[in-house]
Amino acid sequence: MKIGIISVAHMHAVGYMYVLQGMPNVDIVGIADEDRSRAEPWAKQFNLPLYSSYQELLEQELDAVIVTSENAKHHEHVIAAARAGKHVLCEKPLSTNLEDAQEMIDVCERSGVYLGTAFPVRFSTPVAAAKKAIESGQIGEILAIKGTNHGFIPEGWFTDPALSGGGAVMDHTVHLADLMRWFMETEVKKVYAEYDSRFSDNPIDDCGIVTLEFENGAFATIDCSWSRTKAYPTWGDVTMEIIGTEGILHVDAFGQKINVYSDKVGVKWDPWGDNMDEGLLRNFLDHIGQGKPPLVTGVDGLRATEAALAAYRSFEEKRTVVLR
Repeated sequence: MKIGIISVAHMHAVGYMYVLQGMPNVDIVGIADEDRSRAEPWAKQFNLPLYSSYQELLEQELDAVIVTSENAKHHEHVIAAARAGKHVLCEKPLSTNLEDAQEMIDVCERSGVYLGTAFPVRFSTPVAAAKKAIESGQIGEILAIKGTNHGFIPEGWFTDPALSGGGAVMDHTVHLADLMRWFMETEVKKVYAEYDSRFSDNPIDDCGIVTLEFENGAFATIDCSWSRTKAYPTWGDVTMEIIGTEGILHVDAFGQKINVYSDKVGVKWDPWGDNMDEGLLRNFLDHIGQGKPPLVTGVDGLRATEAALAAYRSFEEKRTVVLR
């Protein structure tokens, strides 16, 4: 399987390349990035060709590409890859507006290629176990979910609304909105949100609370903040408290980890028992190579983005946004 990487703008690109290089029968053909200074260190690290444009990369013999560019560039890159006949795994959020996201889905369908959204948290062992517990009826009907997705304050294009499409609300709402949809197999009906910038001087939201009502009547809250302090004992979190009619589930997606404090490599947190990125990529490759059912689609990416964009609209208009 021959894979190309379109941009290393997003930090997740590096993790994906580490996983791909460890997979049998997978060949990373190269990296395309218009910012050579950003990409050159990683091209050298992984001993990969570096292309100055995504068009040049798409001319190579490829089965699929992974798009990890700035959020606002996803649309252009996914459309180009689809029209070149390449399957696509696109970093979240799928796009910065719903019109572009829908066009990405439509063009991929017409081109006969698969479009996946990078939601690796679905492949966390605790999260997968929670999904099975819910499906088996262990906690009855879900009434409410309280979720958190905290992280550090990123730099560079993440704090430029023209490239990111939004701050912490855009960056972190999508993970939990996706998991909640997946757990309950229902869509978001209403959204109300409050957000602010309180942890930095960046002109973009770095903290927020998003309240969701689903079509099945369940309620949920999402704390989607870039609020991780320097002393926080990991890079961030994804947690959920799921309240049902017959029980409660507490889920810590990153609970399986080994804390490493080394004078040589610094502080890091190594997961054990699973690797979410590996699960995501293996599912993607198994689908395009063997036709196995995909776990995350472009539509999943669109729906999660829909919730995040509704949160911004709710705050700006000071009202609850009704989606359906």
